[in-house]
Amino acid sequence: MDIYSKKQKWKFTLLGFAIIIGISSIFVTNRLVKQLKNEERKKIELWAHATKHLVSITGEGDYSLAIKVISENSNIPVILVDECDSILEHRNFNYYSKVDSILLKLRLIKKKEITKSYLRSELIEIRSGEEIPIEINIIGDKQWIYYKDSALLYQLRYYPIYQLGFIGLFMFIAYFMFSASRNSEQNKVWAGMAKETAHQIGTPLSSLMAWVELLKDKEGTESMVFEMDKDIKRLETITDRFSKIGSKSVLRETDLVQLISQSVEYLKSRMPVNTLFTLDFPNKKIIIPVNSILLEWVVENLVKNAVDAMKGKGEIKISITENANNLILNIADTGGGIDRSILKNIFKPGVTSKKRGWGLGLSLSKRIVEQYHKGSIFVMQSKKGVGTTFCIHLPKNLNSTAS
Repeated sequence: MDIYSKKQKWKFTLLGFAIIIGISSIFVTNRLVKQLKNEERKKIELWAHATKHLVSITGEGDYSLAIKVISENSNIPVILVDECDSILEHRNFNYYSKVDSILLKLRLIKKKEITKSYLRSELIEIRSGEEIPIEINIIGDKQWIYYKDSALLYQLRYYPIYQLGFIGLFMFIAYFMFSASRNSEQNKVWAGMAKETAHQIGTPLSSLMAWVELLKDKEGTESMVFEMDKDIKRLETITDRFSKIGSKSVLRETDLVQLISQSVEYLKSRMPVNTLFTLDFPNKKIIIPVNSILLEWVVENLVKNAVDAMKGKGEIKISITENANNLILNIADTGGGIDRSILKNIFKPGVTSKKRGWGLGLSLSKRIVEQYHKGSIFVMQSKKGVGTTFCIHLPKNLNSTAS
């Protein structure tokens, strides 16, 4: 199975599993919360019964059980209110924030007294909830016990959210680290493959150069030698391109109009006769820092892709414009357009619309433009039956970034 080509499907599948796990965790926790809420209500009802029993005992009755039940409520916040809505008693209300609690333990602040206004605000909040107060009828006087969730129940309710948050954070960090490691490994593979290719081409190229020198001494071979010499120089350029991949790129001030013009002129003679080139360049020099050899490679890749898209017949329009910070190079064709299913991933290695192709040309072009020239390359537009326009932004100086 080609996992890489189906990366998006795998991402959505894993995301679906994560959502299922999260929903399941929340569902189970909610069930536990409901059970604990029922248990806490039973405890409050028992506390109310003990209070009523304690009041009803006369003489030398046994107070121990009632007192034990009341005193053992050490975690459920309760407020006892009479018929006049006066607060008679309260238990287990924490007046401190988490920061205050830490400062209190360190003795950096003094202990605060629980105020009536604080208790009243807590009572209003409890009444606004769904909890039904428990009524106590003591010798004709009615009293009500209001209570809210204990700290343990509160923590349990939000535990799945904390859990999913930490899991998500861990997955994000892990993904970032593995992604960086994978990209680093891919870069090493790219660089190693490119340098090995340059090395392999170098041996037969040296031999060809020697044979050309021998042919120069023979009469009637001038035109053949001239063409062979141009192709050998082209092979030298290609070898130089591959040798520079993975190395620190040296950018030199170059007239981009002249550079692109020379590159297109070379490609014209090697393209199908039905391919029309239209150049729209400023009538002046545009000097920017570039690596000429690598940038020519980008133009060559885009032009060859355009010719393939047009099946050798159509128009390729190349234009150069500029703004305050960037130089803008557009390469448009009249081909069949890029399929929408691969448009978003067109610059990723292995993604191609060709039946015979490795899908490396655009990926290399993106690396050259973005990593070596600090620019940007993207598909400006692509329509079925109309054509595709690639746009390259190059910063005019090394201190600005193309956008």
